[in-house]
Amino acid sequence: MNNRKSSLGFALLAISLFYFASAVIAQTPQQIAQKAFRSTVLLVMEDAKGQPLSFGSGFFVGHQQIATNLHVVEGAARGYAKLVSTETKFNIEGYTAIDTQRDLIILRVAAHGTQAMSLGNSNFTQVGEAVYAVGNPRGLEGTFSEGIISSIRPVGNDKLIQITAPLSPGSSGGPVLNRRGQVIGVSVFTIRDGQNLNFAIPSNYLKTLLTKVGYTRSLSQAKPAKGQRSLMGNSGNSSRTGVTGDKFAWTEDHLHGGKKFSFSMRNRLREDVKNVHYYVIFYDALGDPIDVIETWFDSPIPAGLAKRVRNRNPNPYRKIDTEFLIYAYHAFSVQDDVYELTEHLEIRVLDYEIVR
Repeated sequence: MNNRKSSLGFALLAISLFYFASAVIAQTPQQIAQKAFRSTVLLVMEDAKGQPLSFGSGFFVGHQQIATNLHVVEGAARGYAKLVSTETKFNIEGYTAIDTQRDLIILRVAAHGTQAMSLGNSNFTQVGEAVYAVGNPRGLEGTFSEGIISSIRPVGNDKLIQITAPLSPGSSGGPVLNRRGQVIGVSVFTIRDGQNLNFAIPSNYLKTLLTKVGYTRSLSQAKPAKGQRSLMGNSGNSSRTGVTGDKFAWTEDHLHGGKKFSFSMRNRLREDVKNVHYYVIFYDALGDPIDVIETWFDSPIPAGLAKRVRNRNPNPYRKIDTEFLIYAYHAFSVQDDVYELTEHLEIRVLDYEIVR
């Protein structure tokens, strides 16, 4: 009996010490944010001509090593990492490890004196646990959001962490931290119009990838094998192939003068999409960019179909003021000098939302 009492006493003591230690090392949200900003970066990806292609988030996990999502850098020829809330930029030299199945990649940058984040054990995460997401949603640098783990979702033989901390395009690749300031996940996507359904890749997958870091390879090689589907699937957050623009046509603007253009926005996915964010880039005969238009097409596009983008506000319910009308006119009315110089153009879809 005495032995049983002793064992029970030791067990209770161990549990008490565990919770005491946990309370001691837990940090305030302010402390976690302050430390996270020292290691979190805004990633700006560019094509071979130096034109913006996409942006996202990432964080230092070692000397000159930044972790992020593969879909953030896929298709880019080059880019840079910028420490949030500072002017410090680092050129991306390539990547050193990749997990195409789990949408993870390790980038190498020319950086010194940076702080790596501590990786926690994602197997110990529990539903209801407080978490913090750090990233650059819509390019808003250093956004810090609080939430909880709402579920651990199995995906085939893998799993995703479902969180309530808000995510938006630009958040992809950012760290998700626990109350100790440890990374327990990598933000990957959100199902918009889905009542705050946000997901992160467990940090243990990232730990495994870090053991495979090797020589630096070109960013142009950073892509999944043909036909391979990652944990991210067709989330719609950063795909460049699911929605495309084609069938471009010039028309005379008899009312205002100059030229107008229109094109078809085609949805190649099996789900409806809306809020398509895109560039129209004009090039001269030498292939150099001479003008770029950035705008959004708000109307839903049914799966497998297309809609014509013309000189109009696609959302009749959006508040239209004088500033927007001026912007809309200049965005869609192209003057003769640009028309004459243009040899070819590109319609580059940056982002869109899946309609659930």
